[in-house]
Amino acid sequence: MGKKIVIVESPSKSKTIEKFLGKDFKVLSSKGHIRDLAIKGKYGFGVDIDNHFKPTYATIKGKKKVINELKKEIKDAKMVYLASDPDREGEAISWHLYDALELNDDNYERIVFNEITKGAVEEAFKNPRKIDENLVNSQETRRILDRIIGFRLSKLMQSKTDGTSAGRVQSVALKLIVDREREIEAFVPEEYWTITAKFNDFDAELFNYNHKDIKISNEIEANEIMERLGNTFKIESVDKKTKSKKAKPPFITSTLQQEASSKLGFTSKKTMTIAQKLYEGVELGDETVGLITYMRTDSTRLSKEFIESAFQHIEAKYGKEYVGSVKVPKGKKSENVQDAHEAIRPTSLKRDPLSIKQYLSDDEYKLYRMIYYRALASLMANAKTNNTTVILDNNNYQFKASGQVLIFDGYLKVYSDYEEITENELPPFEKYKTNVIVSNEIIKEQHFTKPPARYTEAKLIKEMEELGIGRPSTYTKTLDTIKSRGYVKLVDKKFVPTPIGVEITDKLQEYFSHIINVSYTANMENDLDKIAEGKLVWYKVLENFYGEFEEAVQEAFEKMEKKEPEKTGEMCPQCGHPLVIRNGKYGEFVACSNFPECKYIKTEEKEKIEICDCPNCDGKIIAKKTKKGKIFYGCDNYPKCTIAYWDKPIGEKCPECNSMLVEKNNKIKCSKCDYHK
Repeated sequence: MGKKIVIVESPSKSKTIEKFLGKDFKVLSSKGHIRDLAIKGKYGFGVDIDNHFKPTYATIKGKKKVINELKKEIKDAKMVYLASDPDREGEAISWHLYDALELNDDNYERIVFNEITKGAVEEAFKNPRKIDENLVNSQETRRILDRIIGFRLSKLMQSKTDGTSAGRVQSVALKLIVDREREIEAFVPEEYWTITAKFNDFDAELFNYNHKDIKISNEIEANEIMERLGNTFKIESVDKKTKSKKAKPPFITSTLQQEASSKLGFTSKKTMTIAQKLYEGVELGDETVGLITYMRTDSTRLSKEFIESAFQHIEAKYGKEYVGSVKVPKGKKSENVQDAHEAIRPTSLKRDPLSIKQYLSDDEYKLYRMIYYRALASLMANAKTNNTTVILDNNNYQFKASGQVLIFDGYLKVYSDYEEITENELPPFEKYKTNVIVSNEIIKEQHFTKPPARYTEAKLIKEMEELGIGRPSTYTKTLDTIKSRGYVKLVDKKFVPTPIGVEITDKLQEYFSHIINVSYTANMENDLDKIAEGKLVWYKVLENFYGEFEEAVQEAFEKMEKKEPEKTGEMCPQCGHPLVIRNGKYGEFVACSNFPECKYIKTEEKEKIEICDCPNCDGKIIAKKTKKGKIFYGCDNYPKCTIAYWDKPIGEKCPECNSMLVEKNNKIKCSKCDYHK
């Protein structure tokens, strides 16, 4: 019998895992997805709408060779283990491999591990299972939904607007940005004033009059109050309390992206790319191992084993008083431990960031360090502060001063680089035996309310998570899409919608407000969760959605007003119709309004920089650019003359072979032979 074949989706993951397994195993990679919905059938959906949305799949370009190689490798295999990622997308990849490789229930097993360490991988092989069809159905339903909505709405937007695409989640995320911009535009600042009493060691701010809230709306009101105040204050009360501050839970996908954005300045895409590398495996001298658990998760649960090891680590390194009070794993424990996603945590606390820093890039180190200490901090004791609140009375106007002093750092022992407690110590008021204190001055200040802030990447991801839009694996792709389509731009790292983004949003809301909205999208995510749990039939969810959606699409195609392209004021030299500005894949261009009857496109006349005479014809050698912007030198008689050089010709011929001499790095050489001048 042959070897046992393990198939994962990532080449780097396969290299890490192969080092954990014995000589009886061979680990191969599918290099990601191997199949997708075919672009065929009604509207190119790749599904049979009249037959319960039965999908038709096509091999992704370039993956036929991969499939054939995998088939060859498994031909004489003893067993095939499908070990793609432990989420719905990973489950779907395993199912596509199972189907494309023509496996059967006797010659395959599905294994799942939440971390790529020797222990976790070996344990996974002790607990194999079959592919979970409910998880696959949920993922494929998501794909079909996105295909239907994306294809139909994108086609509509292309025919009626300057936009190029629309989608189930991306259009809702874009709407959040547009709505926020309109809030900002409509915002009317409100004036308000504050009054502050300044003392030697602290400040106190007016907050009450006769122990009721007070609002100062203008300078007249502020002046009236200032006239009633003296510089002597009665100490009305001193309230001292000890407060505890609890550590935040370990990272999930969204909080990792948020914290990496605000603390490290990483984009969500950069964060997930680095996290993927840390998960799949890093060479640490004599071993290769995954440093963190799976990075696409919405669970804050930690395994019992990790919690116990963390408590031992904390007590040994920092002292018993730093050990947290949590004694059991957070969250619900699944019956099948392999399926129970944990939070994002280090795979071993023994690999502290400093000890492995030499093996990591700067960015990998920064992200790993933050993940490591966030998980550790979540299991440490609370930080404690002494908080003092003092109420001072001045002619029935109450002023408040607050102070805070850290008395036990707790989890901040390891997490203070990412979270601070501001200390502000108040003086001991017991020294004022007369219960009276005199201020140095009392000042009034004018303020204006501010509009809501634009979304940063971190804030938008947080909003999407709280509203239930998308899932851990979709946040980055969603943001990338609306940026690449030109629907938003980043100004000071904040999202600002472009005119096209606003136009797309308004057109969609005109006809699809019942679908492109927060509640509908969140409810659809819940339905996908129920499919994964086996509580809903996948094709019935699609059938319930499609009828109403397609009806709205048909109405929009008939009634939505088409935006007319902007005229340039010039006429087409070929047919006399007006020239207009159009949007294409590479930006704006000028073309004839009589398209498709007239296909004239205006091209900008580029200045020719003549280098020398062409040695092959009567043309001139000029500087040109490739599509990627790289400079080369070719004949202006192209395509009749195809002579070209990467290095700049000098117009002289080689004395040895009669070819053109060229200049490179301030040296003259022959473009063909080894001659150097």
